[in-house]
Amino acid sequence: MNDTPGWASPGSALSDGQETGVPRPSARIDGGGPAGNWSPTQPPAGQWSPPSPPGTGHGTPPPAPGWGSRPQGSGWGQQPPAAKPGVIPLRPLGVGEILDGAVSTMRAHWRTVLGVTLTVSVIAQIAIILVQRYLLPEPAVVDRNATGSEALRQAADSMRSSVIYTAPSMLITLIATLFTTSMLTVVISRSVLGRSVTLSEAWGEARPRLLRLLGLTLLLPLMAGGIMAVGVLPGALMGSAAGVGLAVIGFLAALVVIVWLLVRFCLASPALMLERQSVTVSMRRSAKLVRGAWWRTFGILLLTWLLTFIVTLIIAIPFAIIATVVDGHALSALLTGESVEFGWPFLIISGIGDIIVSTITYPLSAGVMALLYVDQRIRREALDLELARAAGLPGYDTGN
Repeated sequence: MNDTPGWASPGSALSDGQETGVPRPSARIDGGGPAGNWSPTQPPAGQWSPPSPPGTGHGTPPPAPGWGSRPQGSGWGQQPPAAKPGVIPLRPLGVGEILDGAVSTMRAHWRTVLGVTLTVSVIAQIAIILVQRYLLPEPAVVDRNATGSEALRQAADSMRSSVIYTAPSMLITLIATLFTTSMLTVVISRSVLGRSVTLSEAWGEARPRLLRLLGLTLLLPLMAGGIMAVGVLPGALMGSAAGVGLAVIGFLAALVVIVWLLVRFCLASPALMLERQSVTVSMRRSAKLVRGAWWRTFGILLLTWLLTFIVTLIIAIPFAIIATVVDGHALSALLTGESVEFGWPFLIISGIGDIIVSTITYPLSAGVMALLYVDQRIRREALDLELARAAGLPGYDTGN
């Protein structure tokens, strides 16, 4: 029995609980192919000719030129190339094809992609700058000459100050990622079928599922934080050398569990968007799709993270240097070892660099995640047949 939800590109998703079978190619319109019927026009029956004696030069003519030879660009046992109505071929994808599909989507639909990422990045960065400038407290002052309990107290104050300083930025970035992921998943799902989508259409398709996506986006970090607390707190509460060792072991064990779970649930977001599932059902769908392919999924995600990290360094470092030089107070504070209070020049210039980074990395990450979801469904559930049918390719039924 097939319990696999069908392809649910935005606007054509199945209702929750509805099932579909794997579609089959239909009969060709011209009567050819494996339709189950003989053609009404048959060639004349061949005539049997006995072998001629050697040397007579008569008998069965030699085969026509090319018979048994390998045609150009193909060979015996080779399958024809897969259909490609959009940015990817409709077959199991390689790592390079997933990355190329994400980049091709950025090129083919650059107006919509740029409109989504640039708008969200600018709004998010303005909010981060205003929060950092007006709402956050002054960073804690650390005396480098402090020792003993005073040094521990100052270190704790510095850590608490760092958490307070970074928490609002992380929350704003999380919300920005929520909006870009939801809308870009819509764009990518359409690009697989070779269809375009406007910014207003992408927003209209993504908006009804934002609350569920927000719940999923918040649930995964909270789950990771709870696991880390369970691993670290017992050793931290002991307050001794043995406690420190236990905390380190607990941290490493919790880190392994967190990575395993995050990879296992990494396809929950596209499943929620494209299948219109609930949070828990989309997490179960992700676990089912990743099962048996955890290491491959982990490798693709790690490669994507490395690419985005390299892009971030290439763009962010020059902007940070320029911002530090332009902001004379920040430069002098760094040179003298004093606590740094960044002024408007530093915040604005570094913010521009962050906007450029987000505009490039958001579509890449969202594209890889959505195409990895499509690839896993092609491998496990023959989604390529449903995609070909949805794209209107000839030779596919309109029903199950």
